[in-house]
Amino acid sequence: MTLRNKKIILAITGSIAAYKAALIVRGLIKAGAEVQVIMTAAATDFISPLTLSTLSKRPVYSSARGEDDWNNHVELGLWADAMLIAPITANTLAKLANGHCEDMVGAVYLSARCPVWFAPAMDLDMWAHPATQANVAKLQSYGNHLIDVADGELASGLSGAGRLAEPEEIIAVLESHFGHETDLAGKKVLVTAGPTYEALDPVRFIGNHSSGTMGVEVAMAAARRGAEVELVLGPSRLKPVHPKLNVTHVISAREMYAVCTNRWPATDIAVMAAAVADYRPATVAEEKIKKKGGADESFSLELVRNPDIAATLGADKRKGQLLIGFAMETENGPANARRKLVDKNLDAIVLNSIREEGAGFGEGTNKVAIITADRERKYSVKPKTAVAKDILDVVVELQA
Repeated sequence: MTLRNKKIILAITGSIAAYKAALIVRGLIKAGAEVQVIMTAAATDFISPLTLSTLSKRPVYSSARGEDDWNNHVELGLWADAMLIAPITANTLAKLANGHCEDMVGAVYLSARCPVWFAPAMDLDMWAHPATQANVAKLQSYGNHLIDVADGELASGLSGAGRLAEPEEIIAVLESHFGHETDLAGKKVLVTAGPTYEALDPVRFIGNHSSGTMGVEVAMAAARRGAEVELVLGPSRLKPVHPKLNVTHVISAREMYAVCTNRWPATDIAVMAAAVADYRPATVAEEKIKKKGGADESFSLELVRNPDIAATLGADKRKGQLLIGFAMETENGPANARRKLVDKNLDAIVLNSIREEGAGFGEGTNKVAIITADRERKYSVKPKTAVAKDILDVVVELQA
């Protein structure tokens, strides 16, 4: 077990999602970790410290002053191999982003010398607010790791982004960090992620529903495993940050093509996870296209092919380079994926289907098969963090 004997601080703040902290503690303990729980005062209104103490087999700290002694936040910061703040509220995000230190969580965070992960939970409008997003980016800029929110039904009754990531996904992130800290060290990895937008006029574009999450998870996982990662990211709200990660933002397929072909000669491993548009408008109007005629008016659009990034890299692949493709299919998935594997000179292809429950665009999970020349590996529905680990595990196997 990759978490065996690892010392984890779990910091809990005052969110309704705090009840999931019990499942996180239980999962970490089951994986062999030592868990020290700390809480804000508000968190104790949502889940009992006694529950968490019983599960962790350690006293729970919610104040620097304990019943019998001083709870030394500096010692805790030095003790831990990792600090996990889950759930973290908008309020605590703001405090930590600006260095406020008015409770045990803030004091331990500022004292921690270990990697820190934070998993937000809040209503969708709070999550989407520019102030919250600025605080998230600020925490990431300090080298902390975001475990992104999930989409779904929220405590308010609304539905959208803001749910705490599921406990098993959170634990998988820590397992990935400790299980594969160096197996890609020294490798240069190129990852594409997100959609491309193909302009129709200055206002409109042709695109797709990709969020970029799968590719971003692959890029972050590769960086955590020691690689130097170049992420070519299409339009996306995601803002990944890691010391070993360089992000190049692009809009169109041709922009993504130009960056990838430029980086490919110096790359050891490429993972083509982006949902790249196959076609673009033949012409782009200089002004917004206006409606004409009556209600029955039709509009014709001529499309031309975009360059195939994976096929171009496959044609130029040299000995020792690995090229991993993605295929989202709605029918005849394995056959179509195997044809792409050969036609594009790929070393592996990740197959999924929007027909599968738990897979497809906008999901926090995915269900994939990874196909190589001699094998098809099928996986159950997993958080995309765990899927990223599976993909890189296959990459490491192919390197051997």
